[in-house]
Amino acid sequence: MAQEKTSKKKTNKVSDAKRHGIQAVWAFLTNSHVSGFVTGKIYTGKLKNVCVPGLNCYSCPGAVGACPIGSLQAVVGSWNFKMAYYVVGFLIFIGAIFGRLICGFLCPFGLIQDLLNKIPFPKKIRTFKGDKLLRKLKYVIFAVFVILLPMFLVDIMGQGSPYFCKLICPAGTLEGGIPLALLNKSMRSALGALYVWKNAILVVTIILSIIIYRPFCKYICPLGAFYSVFNKVSFFKYRVNKEKCVGCGKCAKVCRMQVDPVVNANSLECIRCGRCKQACPTGAISCGVSREKNNI
Repeated sequence: MAQEKTSKKKTNKVSDAKRHGIQAVWAFLTNSHVSGFVTGKIYTGKLKNVCVPGLNCYSCPGAVGACPIGSLQAVVGSWNFKMAYYVVGFLIFIGAIFGRLICGFLCPFGLIQDLLNKIPFPKKIRTFKGDKLLRKLKYVIFAVFVILLPMFLVDIMGQGSPYFCKLICPAGTLEGGIPLALLNKSMRSALGALYVWKNAILVVTIILSIIIYRPFCKYICPLGAFYSVFNKVSFFKYRVNKEKCVGCGKCAKVCRMQVDPVVNANSLECIRCGRCKQACPTGAISCGVSREKNNI
């Protein structure tokens, strides 16, 4: 039994390492404007008109693509309807194909949280009272800060502000705010209470990420909230073969998002990391776009 547990732990570590490798490569590709980290200037080329699937700050000196959430805030309610249709269409397209697979494999801030959670801590928190209710907060944040405020709280030109990026997003602070402040002396002199507030959110997020697995993804991220609604209908799905499943519960035990694949293989909270599939002793869990018989 002990040998089996050790073997499964090693398998999960290898699986996580491969996934983190994919995340790291993607993070580099989408932040490959290396000179920006030297000059402190944001890339403004044509590629910046294209959204990347994951949460990747537009203002990061290395970013070569646009964050879909930042882009959506910039155009929602705007006169630029063509751009608005493009961003919404892009999000629906990605969600319809992959669901939250993007969260598990391509989001740079997801990788940062994964690595932070590897830091040793006396007692890691798997779940707590109110956890399920708190997970609904990300949908409220998406509705209020990404859609409603930019649409209705506008300036004299009828343009809203990117309120989520401006007031909440710790990824933007880490990837864009801090590097730009360090590299631009004039910007440092203009920093105020808002910058302090954003850094406080970042510090809290970092501390929580050490103790709780992906707290930003679970409770805050509006992009994860959007993609999650496609988990049940996306082309890429997880499936459990009811004939092979022995009900051992190992898949639920290794899930760090607290999903039980046997009950709901495509839960809104599933980031499709593959740990459940690796842990299954009978190979009952599969994933992909194909359809199989006897699945639940």
